[in-house]
Amino acid sequence: MSNGDEGQGATIYEVAQRAGVSIATVSRALRGTGPVAAKTRERVLKAVEELSFTPSRLGVSLAQGRHAANGIVFPDLSGPYFAEVLLGYEEVVSELGRSVLILSTRGRAAVQELVRDLAGRVDGMVIFGRTVEDAVVEEIVRTGMPLVMLAHDPVDGVDVVSSENVGSASILAAHLLGHGYSTFALAGADDQGDVAQRWTGVRRTLSDHGVRPPEPLPCEFTVEGGYAAGRELLGKGRRPEAVICADDQVALGVILAAEELGLDVPGDVAITGWDDIMAARHARPALTTVRQPMRLLGARAARALDELITGARTIPSSQLLSTQLIVRSSCGPHPLEEK
Repeated sequence: MSNGDEGQGATIYEVAQRAGVSIATVSRALRGTGPVAAKTRERVLKAVEELSFTPSRLGVSLAQGRHAANGIVFPDLSGPYFAEVLLGYEEVVSELGRSVLILSTRGRAAVQELVRDLAGRVDGMVIFGRTVEDAVVEEIVRTGMPLVMLAHDPVDGVDVVSSENVGSASILAAHLLGHGYSTFALAGADDQGDVAQRWTGVRRTLSDHGVRPPEPLPCEFTVEGGYAAGRELLGKGRRPEAVICADDQVALGVILAAEELGLDVPGDVAITGWDDIMAARHARPALTTVRQPMRLLGARAARALDELITGARTIPSSQLLSTQLIVRSSCGPHPLEEK
C-alpha cells in the first residue's frame, strides 16, 4: 500500500499507533499544549508525514470534537438497563459533536476481532463489563488508545466508571433478614463484575447473621431467564422465603413464575431485584430493588473518554456512583414498619 493510499482518512489513532505513543501525546505534539520530548515529537511528525495526516483534521477531532467517532462495546442492546446507559452516553457524545459506533456482541462470532477492528476506526472506546477478553483490553491499552471500562472491576492504568454494589447489597440482605426471612435463593450468576460484587455483599451479610448463603442459580439476565429460574427455585418441595435477583428483569420473571405456580408475592415468597427500571415501579406487586444511576453511568463514561481523547487528563480515574435501596411491596411488610 502506498503512503498516499495509507493516508486516506487516516485517524489520530493510526498516527499514535505508528509513532508508538498515546493519542494525547499526538495532540500535545501537534498543538504544542504540553511538554513532549524532542525524540517523541520527531516520531509523531514522521508518522504524520507517512500517513498524510492533516493538522486540520486534528483540530476538528480534538479541539472542536466534530466528526470524530467514539466506540462503545456492549454485550447486548436489548432491555431497559442497556438502553438507559446507552442513552446517557449518547446524550453527552452528541453534545460534544461526535458520532458513536456501537458494537453489540450478543450472538456474534469472532468478537475479539470485531473489537480490534472497531478500535482502528475510532478515537476512543468504552467497553462494558466483561464483554472483551482481558488480553484484548491489554492490547488496546498498549496502543495508547483512550479507553474507559464501564461497570467493570478496577483495571490498572485504565479509567473505570461503575456503580457501588457491595454496600447496597449488604443493606438489601439486612433488610430482608429484618423481615424474619431465614431461607434465601439467589437468581443470576456471574463470577466477576457487578453481579459478583452484589453476591459478595449478600453472602457476607447473611453469613454474619448465621445464615448459610446459597449458590446463585445461573440464568439469562432477561424476564425469560428469570421465569425459568423461578420455575426451578419455586417448584421444589422446600421453597425459599425470599429470592434475591441479580437484576429487575430476572426478578420480574421470577414473579411471573411464582404467579403461575399459584404462589402469592410477597405472602408466600418475597422477591427483590436490582436497577430500578421503570417496570419495577409499575409491577404488581411493585418491586423492591436497588436503584442505580443507569443514565449517569453512560454520561460519566462519555465525559471521562472525552477528557482522555482531548488530553485534558492523562492520569486514569475511577468513579464509583452511589446506589440506593428502594423498598416496595414485593418483599412484604416489615415488622418494624408495622409498629
